[in-house]
Amino acid sequence: MGRRCRKVGPARGFGPRYGVSVRRRYVSVVTEMKKRHICPQCGLRSVRRDSVGIWVCGKCGLRFTGGAYTPTTKVGAITAQATKRS
Repeated sequence: MGRRCRKVGPARGFGPRYGVSVRRRYVSVVTEMKKRHICPQCGLRSVRRDSVGIWVCGKCGLRFTGGAYTPTTKVGAITAQATKRS
């Protein structure tokens, strides 16, 4: 008897439910959230999510707000560019 298909990645608990497009979107969001991001102060790849919208650098201890799943959002990037020009 052959092996059954393994469910791997963050969506492994869903099994065959919810449809493939929803599971793929979930996997992309969760993997982006869990990876380490670059700190805006010290420049190292050590920023992790503390809670929804709160990000903490493990090296310098900087605690800042950002998006729910990423430390920077598109609106935040546009705002930073606008304030930099002024």
